[in-house]
Amino acid sequence: MTDGAKRGYAKGRAKRGEILDQAMALFGEAGYRGASLRVIATRCGISHPGLLHHFPTKESLLLAVLEHRDEVDGAWLDLGSTTGVRRLRRFAELAALNAARRGIVELFTVVSAEATAADHPAHAYFVRRYAHSVSGAELAYTQALAEGALREGVDPALAGAQLIALMDGLQVQWLLGDGASDMAGVLRAHLQAQLTVPL
Repeated sequence: MTDGAKRGYAKGRAKRGEILDQAMALFGEAGYRGASLRVIATRCGISHPGLLHHFPTKESLLLAVLEHRDEVDGAWLDLGSTTGVRRLRRFAELAALNAARRGIVELFTVVSAEATAADHPAHAYFVRRYAHSVSGAELAYTQALAEGALREGVDPALAGAQLIALMDGLQVQWLLGDGASDMAGVLRAHLQAQLTVPL
């Protein structure tokens, strides 16, 4: 690859990243249906056809934004190398991280609510994502049980579903309260009440 081609590739990747960031912000502000590709293009300083060069449809852009968020969070959580109590602790740490990322929280909250409609382009994505999130939380509780760290009577499957529901509900409260609530603190207290060891 020539130096010019490398620069062009790097410039294209940077522009794609900027588009994802601006789309994430606008989808969070206006929802998927209320967001316009032309507005996103303007925010990025490119033409509408220039945006379509990177993302040919609004649906492809939305899915790329959601997948990008999952990649960033997945790398941060590093779920593959954490288990049991350590894995549960990472959920609380993710809530603390989200408190510094209002745009991402808005995006997820608005679009996940919109995507309950079966004809929404992200419907299948969120169905898969929630199944994966709940099963991941259940696995963490199951591992905590095997470690002897789970209080008697805590069912891993039920606790996993409750944890994900609590995280999402806390995000809505946090958004409506203009960031006044302590998402991570509430989540830590919830988790600690289910454990026999310090979180």
